[in-house]
Amino acid sequence: MNVYYANPIYDVVFKYLMEDERIAKILISALLQKDIVKLEMRPHEYSNAVEGRIRIFRIDFAATIREENGEEHLVLVELQKTWRPTETLRFRQYLGIQYGNPKNVASQDCGTALPIVSIYLLGHKVGDLKEPVIYVKRRYLDYDSNEIHEGVPDKFIESLTHDSIIVQIPYLKGKARNHLEKLLSFFDQSAATDNPHVLQIEDNITNNSDDMERILNRLVRAIADPVVSHNMNIEDEILSELEKMDTDIYTQKKIIAEQKQILGEQEQKLGEQEQKLGEQEQKLGEQEQKLGEQEQKLGEQEQKLGEQEQKLGEQEQSLKLAVKLFLQNGLDSNQIASALGLSIEKVQEYMK
Repeated sequence: MNVYYANPIYDVVFKYLMEDERIAKILISALLQKDIVKLEMRPHEYSNAVEGRIRIFRIDFAATIREENGEEHLVLVELQKTWRPTETLRFRQYLGIQYGNPKNVASQDCGTALPIVSIYLLGHKVGDLKEPVIYVKRRYLDYDSNEIHEGVPDKFIESLTHDSIIVQIPYLKGKARNHLEKLLSFFDQSAATDNPHVLQIEDNITNNSDDMERILNRLVRAIADPVVSHNMNIEDEILSELEKMDTDIYTQKKIIAEQKQILGEQEQKLGEQEQKLGEQEQKLGEQEQKLGEQEQKLGEQEQKLGEQEQKLGEQEQSLKLAVKLFLQNGLDSNQIASALGLSIEKVQEYMK
């Protein structure tokens, strides 16, 4: 027999679930793999509805943890949940708020900040990591990468660094290998019904576990809560708007990319045309240079020809004058032609 319950991937349902202090302690204790003596929800920047809009979920806890040796200490647990794979910057911003909050200082140890553990419940996959739950833990190492045990943990270092737990909800499908994965199985989206607000699970899934039954009963009651149901509808509207916005942004980016490609091709063609025009201008310049050189040579030849014509004219004038002088001295045309080396016809021409 199947049991139907509210989908805790919705912010409003998850908030409703975590408002049960015992359930919050069950889940966070299982995630931290620690015995939590006391768990207190701290003020945070979350509200279930603001002007008809739901803000993305974030909630912080102060957890008093008892270690195996009986020692107790206070730890800040920052829990963030998102449906969307584009929240990395927001996670960093929220974490920065925690580091910068002067209230996160241990009252019994002035000046030392409380250690932080960040938990991320992701509705999407992270890179190529396929484990449903990933623990990112620090180690104290020396220069040779040998682990340091003496003096660990150190309050100064714990104040400045933190561990993280990442839950990849898509990889919860079919995974129930341990107590934590059984608790997280309520988030398995493969159990969705036709209504995304509602998941279904076999009634024997709790296996007489008080923790499992308490979580399941709380989620079953959430279905009947009209405020929860209303706010789930609002979340759907917001998600639809965000998806539409993403689609519009993707479309605009695609159009811009295509326009850039077309513009790039046009600029490339224009560059090729400018290159060809430059080559043509270069060739034209070379031709003009050659033409100028030819015109210069022609001018020099014309100048030489003019000089030759001038000399020839001067020679003819000298010959005409010589012919006239010879005639005055009584020489005939034959004698003049012989004396000057000219033809009879030329001498007769100069005699006119």
